[in-house]
Amino acid sequence: MLGQQDAIVLGSSSPRRKELLERAGFLVSVIAADVNEAVLFGETPNGYLERVVEAKLVRVQLHTGPECIVVVADTSVLCDDVILGKPRTDADAAAMLMSLAGRRHAVATRFAVARGPDVIAETHVTMVEFRALSAVEVERYIATGEGRDKAGSYAIQGRGAAFVRRIEGSYTNVVGLPLCEVIEAITGLRGH
Repeated sequence: MLGQQDAIVLGSSSPRRKELLERAGFLVSVIAADVNEAVLFGETPNGYLERVVEAKLVRVQLHTGPECIVVVADTSVLCDDVILGKPRTDADAAAMLMSLAGRRHAVATRFAVARGPDVIAETHVTMVEFRALSAVEVERYIATGEGRDKAGSYAIQGRGAAFVRRIEGSYTNVVGLPLCEVIEAITGLRGH
């Protein structure tokens, strides 16, 4: 049975992040952190993640008490140091997937876990290698709609797994939250 100490606030509308935390035994309440996620001119991938996660944390903490544990995160897919965000159109999704085909790319997730003024923030990177893809495979995948709301236009936890030859690093990081490290941060803030 969950205790009060297992309750956290997730500053994300991502059902995948919520599910990961719930599977780990947390009682999760959600406060969506609506912030500007557009990449600013000249912004580096690390700078982008740091800015967005900090903005999400500030926004969510406006609505929580000082004893609440808050978790926020943002994930970027990086190919040749270019951030591949969520696709705007199906053509955009096809271009992203073809740019990843037969290559390695990085998936970087930055998270922040906070309790009042105490914050633990980290960025974790997982390397993902795609197999070669045909235009027909990409077109069929896009038609499923699975990658429409995901950075890089694919979901490793869904049909997109068929594109992945191997990963180096945390699988849950690619899903959207490096769960082991987030749990360590939560434990650290609780003082256990």
